[in-house]
Amino acid sequence: MKEKNTFHINGYLGLLILLFMVIGGGWLFYLTILNETVVTGIFGVLLWLISGLFISSLTIVGPNQAKAILFFGKYLGTIKDNGLFVTTPLTQKTLISLKVKNFNTALLKVNDFDGNPIEISAVVVFRVVDTAKALFSVDNYLNFVAIQSETALRHIASQYPYDTFEDEDITLRGNTTEVSEKLKIELEERLAIAGVEVIETRLNHLAYATEIASAMLQRQQARAILSARQTIVEGAVSMTQMALEQIEQGQDIEFNDDRRVQLINNLLVSIITDKGTQPVINTGDVKD
Repeated sequence: MKEKNTFHINGYLGLLILLFMVIGGGWLFYLTILNETVVTGIFGVLLWLISGLFISSLTIVGPNQAKAILFFGKYLGTIKDNGLFVTTPLTQKTLISLKVKNFNTALLKVNDFDGNPIEISAVVVFRVVDTAKALFSVDNYLNFVAIQSETALRHIASQYPYDTFEDEDITLRGNTTEVSEKLKIELEERLAIAGVEVIETRLNHLAYATEIASAMLQRQQARAILSARQTIVEGAVSMTQMALEQIEQGQDIEFNDDRRVQLINNLLVSIITDKGTQPVINTGDVKD
């Protein structure tokens, strides 16, 4: 089932033609009375019947609206132009909106890639682009969009972890744009059968489920501390190595292994510690 155009003419022009047909039918009927001829009367009555049929076919299509035309159950086509039109008589005219619509999914509880229960929801912006598919390929395209949106959201949420400290990994919390684009692509595939175009998708709620929120917060804090400590240690080692090279090269000083180990230890402790260091002044060895 694909959308197609159907017969329709400008309604004002059609009304003018129908008016002339009514006047012509009346004139023929008048001639029948004057001349007492049955043939002109029959033609006059036919013109009136045809005019009445086409007057019933008048339809109005508003902005961002369309009307699907059905003739005794057969789909003839769709009128998307705005205004007053005359179309095929004795047809059923089904109105469908072409306006952009917002749909907010329900708050879903799903498991992410790591198996952690999370709460997630999204906003889906869509519109109908094929009226025939929207009306006749699915039972109710609005319900179809709602159910398929939640199904796609569950599938996408289960493919990514909620959060991770690896920069190369895609996560639900750290890469919302990429995840939303993946959701849009999957929705477009699912909703193509309903003649619906997905304009935008966006996550509007994302959080751990309440039963594990406290535990996951502690886990996040612990992983953040470990990640920060790793960065500090890497920086401290680099700074210590650079300090030793500058001291030995700039001052022509050579440390033995014990002195080098002691200096490295002091530098690492002073750099890595999160508390202020207390200087210790060496006044020399005490002799008896």
